[in-house]
Amino acid sequence: VRLVESGGGLVQAGGSLRLSCVASGSISNLYTMAWYRQAPGNQREMVAVINGGGGTNYVESVKGRFTISRDNAKATVYLQMSSLKSEDTAMYYCNTFPAPKADWGQGTQVTVSS
Repeated sequence: VRLVESGGGLVQAGGSLRLSCVASGSISNLYTMAWYRQAPGNQREMVAVINGGGGTNYVESVKGRFTISRDNAKATVYLQMSSLKSEDTAMYYCNTFPAPKADWGQGTQVTVSS
């Protein structure tokens, strides 16, 4: 399974971005998928989770600002990010949750300037 993330970029604080993660190969639509992020010097952390039925959960720091969604027909998971803060600056990745079942993709860099 190959995961390809895209949509990152440089944005001012308060701005928005929409990330996409396309899965190629065999990955079940029933898998719970997650967006993770890793800032320099920090461990990778889960940011948002969506299960096969569309149920979602978020880390406290992004609740009300980020929205995870999925389009199973397109094997794509999205992360809509709004009201971005400088502390959201990180490399963003997607993978299954809780245990990553696929090789990590190259990620997509999100940089928020204050």
